[in-house]
Amino acid sequence: MVAVAGILVIVAVIIAIDVPPLMRKKLKKELWIFYILLLFGTALSIAQALNIKIPNPLDWITAIYKPLSDIIEKLLK
Repeated sequence: MVAVAGILVIVAVIIAIDVPPLMRKKLKKELWIFYILLLFGTALSIAQALNIKIPNPLDWITAIYKPLSDIIEKLLK
């Protein structure tokens, strides 16, 4: 739980540093992207701190392309 609290404190500091200049310049699109990426990163960090298994994207890519790779390998033999 201490790790989650630490992550949230760091996120609050990041927001305090990065958001005011974006708001002063009225950069709404950049602010939305900032919040989305920060939320995604925060969620992954908290999941990792709580020892939740996070799937590896490379496993998904392998699962998609493995059948295609096998077909191409058979054709080339």
